[in-house]
Amino acid sequence: MREIYLDNSATTMVCPQAAQKALKMMTENYGNPSSLHSKGFEAQKELEAARSAAAEILNAEPSEIIFTSGGTESNNTAVFGAAEALSRRGNKIVTTAFEHSSVIEAVQRLESRGFEAVYLKPDKNGTVSREAIEEAVDKNTVLVSIMAVNNETGAMLPIEAVRRIIDRAGSPALFHVDAVQAFGKIPLRPKKLGIDLLSASSHKIHGPKGAGILYIRRGARIVPLHYGGEQEKKIRPGTEPIPLICAMGEAIKSLPDMKTELEDMKKLNAYCRSRLSEIENVHINSDESCLPYIINFSVRGIRSETMLHYLAEKGIFVSSGSACAKGKKSHVLEAMELDAALADSALRVSFSRYNTREDIDELIKELVNADNTLARSK
Repeated sequence: MREIYLDNSATTMVCPQAAQKALKMMTENYGNPSSLHSKGFEAQKELEAARSAAAEILNAEPSEIIFTSGGTESNNTAVFGAAEALSRRGNKIVTTAFEHSSVIEAVQRLESRGFEAVYLKPDKNGTVSREAIEEAVDKNTVLVSIMAVNNETGAMLPIEAVRRIIDRAGSPALFHVDAVQAFGKIPLRPKKLGIDLLSASSHKIHGPKGAGILYIRRGARIVPLHYGGEQEKKIRPGTEPIPLICAMGEAIKSLPDMKTELEDMKKLNAYCRSRLSEIENVHINSDESCLPYIINFSVRGIRSETMLHYLAEKGIFVSSGSACAKGKKSHVLEAMELDAALADSALRVSFSRYNTREDIDELIKELVNADNTLARSK
């Protein structure tokens, strides 16, 4: 049975270049980068090469890149760190109701400590308007945290407008962007966009799990979550996982040209939408303006979990939402006020550069079979 992997927003297959780099760093260049001997120096050089690769793709300075264990830690560090650093200047946080849980739950924790939070609701296309952000941000706002691309629908948010909104409001707020689903797929220039803090993850771009980055604009100050070492500017102390970080650097270097790949994904997305529209009971939940790497759709009457397991038995792997939710109902679709029956049957297909039209054809064939044979929920 041929494996068809269409769950790339959950994680990606590690590319050969990254896997080879990790092995080399574990078996040959295994020194501690903080050691003062030559073995440590060689590891330090590799660490800084990975940092430079991450900085280059963001058009940032290497000194602005902090390595973390992944998107969740980067988001937590940004949200808690920014709020605590500016707590004397205000106590309001503006975010959306459909952020990743690592942002929403961090903000909820800050609410329990006395911060005020505004959770912007999405419109029918799954995004928020500039006007809604403008209405929420005021002089008391210390943090605006808005994702670049939603992980369940692919909705793209107007992050290019946020810095101007903050400045016009006379707000001291730091601007954080969860770019986990956007990094390596669309151009991101934090300086140009006025972003202070940006999160990204290795395993979404064909690197290994366990590594991520937090961009911190030069001059921006946050309070660290962890203490006990000099590594990563004391923002993320502890011996760096060099094999994972260097493999992430290699995955970044191995990314194809973003503009070319985006055009390829648009064609693949359009083909998938066209084929899905052939199935009478399918409803596409992702607007056409969404990032083409992701399509969220529902097969009316068939529960997500039922369809997911049916497809998995056929060697086709999709998702019923965010992998971090572990099967819980989607807060994203709930925030969009999607019809309950559609939300209950929603699936997410997410592409990578390794997917083909043949993968989609096989998906459609099995969706049709499932639509004709599986028992429908009442």
